[in-house]
Amino acid sequence: MANLIVYFSHAGENWVNGQVVSLEKGNTQRAAEIIRDAVGGDLFEVRALEPYPKDYQALVARTKEEFENGLRPELAEYPSSLEEYDLIYIGYPNWWNTMPGPMFTFLAHYDLAGKRLAPFCTNEGGSMGMGEREMGRLCKGADVLPGLAVHGADVETEKEKRRIVEWAEKVQMG
Repeated sequence: MANLIVYFSHAGENWVNGQVVSLEKGNTQRAAEIIRDAVGGDLFEVRALEPYPKDYQALVARTKEEFENGLRPELAEYPSSLEEYDLIYIGYPNWWNTMPGPMFTFLAHYDLAGKRLAPFCTNEGGSMGMGEREMGRLCKGADVLPGLAVHGADVETEKEKRRIVEWAEKVQMG
């Protein structure tokens, strides 16, 4: 059985250490790549059919509307099957104290019963939020493992990379 690292990430303007900065690559993508390099597996980026704006204020307005109205954006594509994967690492930024809408869309698309799900979340102070709980609610019969909260601004520091690798390896060992 192979690993799958599924992630949703946002490049462009992001909130980092109390200010808006432009990121060429989103923090969650960086964490997903660290996990892949540590334990191996296939990467799959969850992308909304209608891309999110790069502008921070426009992004906040759209995600707030999605959150407040329970909207689940249509996705650009899905993996054809998750059958070959026993362990699925699931990464997302903490938006509105939970997973972004596209992650809800992705998780609701599949029957993940019998799969081991390892959530990881990048944030700027909100930790895991309600993401793990929501994942457990959506993915009946899946084993949702204890997740990892990663401070987005620190994702590429040696200390945080080491923490991500140690967590991924621990999850891998079962």
